[in-house]
Amino acid sequence: MTKSPKSPRFTRRSFLISSTVTPFVAATPALALTEAEQEPTVQRNVSSFRTHEWQDHFDSLGVGLIISDTTTRVLQHWTAEGDMRIYPTSVPLTDELTKRGYTEVTEKRANPGWAPTPSMRERNPEWPPYVKGGDPSNPLGTRALYLSWQYYRIHGTHDTRKIGRRSSNGCIGLYNEHIEEVFDRTKVGTKVKLI
Repeated sequence: MTKSPKSPRFTRRSFLISSTVTPFVAATPALALTEAEQEPTVQRNVSSFRTHEWQDHFDSLGVGLIISDTTTRVLQHWTAEGDMRIYPTSVPLTDELTKRGYTEVTEKRANPGWAPTPSMRERNPEWPPYVKGGDPSNPLGTRALYLSWQYYRIHGTHDTRKIGRRSSNGCIGLYNEHIEEVFDRTKVGTKVKLI
């Protein structure tokens, strides 16, 4: 009769020892690697969150400021009190599809309706002429800040895959929960700069 191999004995003591030693041992090799030995950084679609100082772009905070960086795909929003928050964004597919420079918020709409611009209709004649607010297929999401530039918006999106990517037809897109926060904190007259 052959003996079966003994299975390792699991005790409370062995569990406690392994749980305290294992994380340290597992983490140690990564800490010991030099920068050259570590794996190269993988480029992701989310923003790098490089921030800007508002004083480099505006003279005063006024009723609030927004800087949207189309290179790093990030939007910074300051209130009149100087509270700043930062959000990842989607940006235009190409440089030709957006403007850069100064504008301002002229209107705010909750659950905005959407109609494609004339140039969008040319490029995509199959698109519907209008999508009502609240419709999950509405590209403006749950909130929109209308800018003094015709057809340009800072708005939400139901398609969360777009955030952090070149995916819009000219506008700046945010997650719906982020645009709702920005919307509530933004006043009409807020100065905006797209860079």
